[in-house]
Amino acid sequence: MAAPRFHTLEIAAVRNETPDAVAITFAIPEDQNDAFAFLPGQYLTLRADIGGEDMRRSYSICSPLQEQGRRTVGVKRIADGRFSGFAQTLKAGDRIEVMPPQGRFTAQIGGEHNYLLLAAGSGITPCLSIAKSVLAGEPDSSVTLLYANRNSASVMFRDDLNDLKDRYTTRFTLLHVMDEEVQDVEIMNGRLDAEKLESLASHGLIDPASTDAIYICGPEPMIRSASTAMAAMGVSDDRIKFELFTPAPGAAPAAAPRPKAANGQGTNGATHGASVDIILDGARRTIEVNAATDTVLSAATKAGMDLPYSCAGGMCCTCRCRIVEGSATMDENFSLEPWEIEAGFTLSCQARPDTDRLVLDFDAQ
Repeated sequence: MAAPRFHTLEIAAVRNETPDAVAITFAIPEDQNDAFAFLPGQYLTLRADIGGEDMRRSYSICSPLQEQGRRTVGVKRIADGRFSGFAQTLKAGDRIEVMPPQGRFTAQIGGEHNYLLLAAGSGITPCLSIAKSVLAGEPDSSVTLLYANRNSASVMFRDDLNDLKDRYTTRFTLLHVMDEEVQDVEIMNGRLDAEKLESLASHGLIDPASTDAIYICGPEPMIRSASTAMAAMGVSDDRIKFELFTPAPGAAPAAAPRPKAANGQGTNGATHGASVDIILDGARRTIEVNAATDTVLSAATKAGMDLPYSCAGGMCCTCRCRIVEGSATMDENFSLEPWEIEAGFTLSCQARPDTDRLVLDFDAQ
């Protein structure tokens, strides 16, 4: 399978959601419908030249599966965020490079489910896609959405959420939690943390143990706290789903063990150059990588190669590739599962060669 590539898409519409957030809708040409097929919960990676720098950022799709020919993402401005600030200036008719949908924070549609969605801030975007798709595509399913914000003015997609409430009165439950605005119901005030979730469960407002899956999206501390709370309430790990785009300061990545060297080669201790063969789209190219100063991705970029990547921080798996020969060590790994590491996969944005020769296959799945 070919590695993901960028496509130039036209922006069909831009809608202000809050004073610092917009919904950007892309028109999908008919001949690219297959490339942009998606599962609820996946994201798009946008690419632009900003101030002479090639910048890429990932934003979750908030469209339902039932919407044809369009894909919408929500972008919230963050402090000192160059790309999120740039996104606020986009308008209908502009063209921008977009990578086809990716991500594992997904919900399969079909059957009967009871889902609990926990969102904070712009974390509403994948949860909105899941809620819309499930409610429209599964007539016997139900969704409870617990949405945390600072205040009413910061609520993204308010009209969409109210529409879901009106349309699916018996199958969709929406609960707002505000930490800077007093609401009439005392329990809905404050932060969405483990204590709040336990209180909501004890009052019967949520029932995590009865759900088929729980989807959590928001700032990293909220995700960690909510995941721990759900586990403490008896929810098994396989039913707790979340996705990180950026780790919190000091967050501990998953283990990134050093694979055994292949073909009896010794490791070089990441102290000198290695010859790295890169297989991409069926073609092979060799570059030199100094593991003391570069990851595979940074060395490839310097060599003029356009490898697939998005976050460049070990979060998204866009740069995932398989070690065919040799070995490499990742600086960090927030996304690869243990079975993937065992199967020889690595992240090129984090990988530094251990052996004098390394072969990486970006076409492997």
